[in-house]
Amino acid sequence: MATDDRPGAGTTPALARLAGPLAALADNAAARRAGIVALLALMVVAPFVFGEYATVILTNALLYVVLALGLNVVVGYAGLLDLGYAAFFAVGAYTVGILTLRVGVNFWLTLPVAVCTAALAGVIIGGPTLRLRSDYLAIVTLGFGEIVRISARNMSITGMASGLSGIHQPWLFGWHIATPRDFYYLFCVLAILAVAVSVRLADSRLGRAWLYVRYDEDAAEAMGIDRVRVKLAAYVTGAIFGALGGVFFAVNLGAISPESFSFTQSVLILMAVILGGMGKIPGVILGAMIVILGPELLRSLGELRLLVFAVGLLLIMLFRPSGIWPGRGRQQ
Repeated sequence: MATDDRPGAGTTPALARLAGPLAALADNAAARRAGIVALLALMVVAPFVFGEYATVILTNALLYVVLALGLNVVVGYAGLLDLGYAAFFAVGAYTVGILTLRVGVNFWLTLPVAVCTAALAGVIIGGPTLRLRSDYLAIVTLGFGEIVRISARNMSITGMASGLSGIHQPWLFGWHIATPRDFYYLFCVLAILAVAVSVRLADSRLGRAWLYVRYDEDAAEAMGIDRVRVKLAAYVTGAIFGALGGVFFAVNLGAISPESFSFTQSVLILMAVILGGMGKIPGVILGAMIVILGPELLRSLGELRLLVFAVGLLLIMLFRPSGIWPGRGRQQ
């Protein structure tokens, strides 16, 4: 899944000329800091400016930012094609649902359990399958995603087809997180933490090992990198991101069902990563925002909105095949 990460790679000449100044601006430390401050300020005031309905949509977009950053570790950093990522999303959601409703465990105590469950699932699935490459790995992950969804649909502990409902919203130091605005700020914090962790991973020794494995597994192995162990670390890390997203998704909605974790969800998350630019954190965030906010911004077009949105996606992929904000050399 390696791509040409040079600035403007895979673009028309006009877009390539445009990508140069934008890339230079993004690489300017002062401009980058100013942009981050402006973005954080916008995130703080957004609920007061756009209203409750927009706050709910933005919360969903932030959820997809977290999920897309997790999948970016798997696809963008390590170069593994995962078509069943929604399975880990489901693992986190059902873990918190079962523990809080069936066992009566406090919500915050379910977080480490969800993380450990997702990591264990990642090891069980990834251990024997990550020796596979390309299409074979994609087929296995697709099968895993469907197995989790179908199992949830047929097990009594997960509520079968009806799912689980009545999941209680959490309390934090006397603050009852219950309103759309509360969950919006909660997901803002979660997204910021996900970005911080992604940046640290990309700049770490493990992140560089992922990069080598992504571009040439055989050469990486010849340099002493255990490619299976490195890929498994990426797979488990992505699983943890997905599970945490599922945990907060469950308490936000208060109800979950197997259809919330279908193959379509995996495709949407993968679309966000590819559309924004694999391996590039700002690109992945932008891709997640486009995937969620795009159809909403076109709602005034009625039944034509999905057609217009699909045409827009096609045009982006035609003129920017490496993504809107592709990575350059090493992931950042």
